[in-house]
Amino acid sequence: MTTSAISTILDNFLEEAIKLSPIGATMLGVPGFDDQLDDLSMEGNEKRTELTRKTLTAIKNETPINEFDRIAKDVAIERLTSELNLNDTFEARILFNLISSPVTSIRQVFEMMKPDQAETVSNVTKRLAGIDAAFAGWKSSLEFAAEKGKFNSRRQVIATAGQLESFSKGAFTAVAKKFNPAGDNQGLMDAAKSAEAACASLSTWMRDSYAPKCLAVDGVGEERYKMWARHFTGANLDLRDTYEWGIKQLEIINERMWSAAKKLYPDAKTLREVADRLDSDPRYTVEGEEELLKRLREFITAAVERLDGKEFDIDPRIRNCEARLAPPGGASAAYYMGPSEDLSRPGTTWFPTMGRKTFGWWNIVSTWYHEAVPGHHLQVATTKINTERLNRFQRNRVWVSGYGEGWALYAERLMDELGAFEDPGYEMGYLSAQGLRAARIVVDIGMHCGYKDFNGEVWNAESAFKLLHERALLDEISARSEVDRYLGWPGQAISYKVGERFMMEAREDAKKRLGSKFSLKKFHSYVLNLGPMGLDPFKAEMAVWDGE
Repeated sequence: MTTSAISTILDNFLEEAIKLSPIGATMLGVPGFDDQLDDLSMEGNEKRTELTRKTLTAIKNETPINEFDRIAKDVAIERLTSELNLNDTFEARILFNLISSPVTSIRQVFEMMKPDQAETVSNVTKRLAGIDAAFAGWKSSLEFAAEKGKFNSRRQVIATAGQLESFSKGAFTAVAKKFNPAGDNQGLMDAAKSAEAACASLSTWMRDSYAPKCLAVDGVGEERYKMWARHFTGANLDLRDTYEWGIKQLEIINERMWSAAKKLYPDAKTLREVADRLDSDPRYTVEGEEELLKRLREFITAAVERLDGKEFDIDPRIRNCEARLAPPGGASAAYYMGPSEDLSRPGTTWFPTMGRKTFGWWNIVSTWYHEAVPGHHLQVATTKINTERLNRFQRNRVWVSGYGEGWALYAERLMDELGAFEDPGYEMGYLSAQGLRAARIVVDIGMHCGYKDFNGEVWNAESAFKLLHERALLDEISARSEVDRYLGWPGQAISYKVGERFMMEAREDAKKRLGSKFSLKKFHSYVLNLGPMGLDPFKAEMAVWDGE
């Protein structure tokens, strides 16, 4: 890739941002920071904000040297502007939840550290010992925001306090034993106990002192919601239109669910009954964690073999994608974490067991197309190695949920089109995943913006739970977890189905414009090689794609 002033500015930004985020450095696989944690105090936040502000000003003054450079500039301006808006309004400082918070990032970073390096135990010890100071900084930042009248919702604070309490009961001792199985490194074990004590202390403060001051109302309101929706999708959405579209999509999906249900259990009276029967049907379940991991790994390998050379050309460097069990204490949804920058650490899918020993394979199949290949792993890993078109900032720092989650949901739809869900049980799993994403639009916009539900009442946590449980077929634990997630992460939940909508519209538009010149494989290649960006810019870029 030709070096330009824009790519130099953005690469320098990434270098400085890494120094200010040791956790981010570890996630990227950048050495030299594995013994540190982020400064979560107001001072640390101001340093990161000033770097962002300075970079944005510099980028705006530069002229692109080619089309790749133009896209890079547009992407950087859109992302950095959104980040500053959320920071300057205190939104990014006060909103946290079970999936996205300093608590989860600190716990997850230890999973990204390489156990086979000589200095790892020393780094883990120092990092564990630093958790108390990191939490103290975060606490002071929350107290500063509180003085300005800025609070999270009480529901999210109490949930996070519960997560911290869970981590205080052995989570970091387990981390220490992972890196020192014999348990004979006293300094490491002491640091783990210190980290767990820090979790207990912060949990008590959150529950007893902070939560009572926080907002009893869960919804953020339409004005704040628009800001978050813009950040997560990179599009200026008509919320009412999107809400109504979500309702229609859910109706269409539920109709097809009934068609699949009749093939499975003709006597079923409700869709919920179908899901419950699938959960106990030996044709569609997996017993035990080891067997689950074996099946997941075999599934990923088979997906790569099925698609490579046909719908995609998969680079040999990124064919490997790992499957692991998620650490306890987090949310109930599966997730993916990308490879290190040098690919020495593979992209990894994570499955939360939630204490279960029997797993419904019927609804895991579609999810693993989403998380692995052709979903997140193919997308994120392709971005990582795309040095010809994307600068280092784009490859490692940019993530737009609308583009990322939109692609992963499109990947599920693609596999349906390719016949992967011909078995009605797996079809029901795919449809439940689609139904969930449509329902997310309805309940996320509905709860935060105060829209009325199907009974004429304003959407709330209980009516949202009922919709997810009965029409998106989530089990009770997952449905409750999902509702809490939406209420603490406004605008993120809609990014999946909205992003897929943009992907499908781009594909259909290209088919009409290009006619016989249209190639599905080339479409996929172009979408992935554009790199992460907002959905409005994505739509504009795809509108002028020439088919090559």
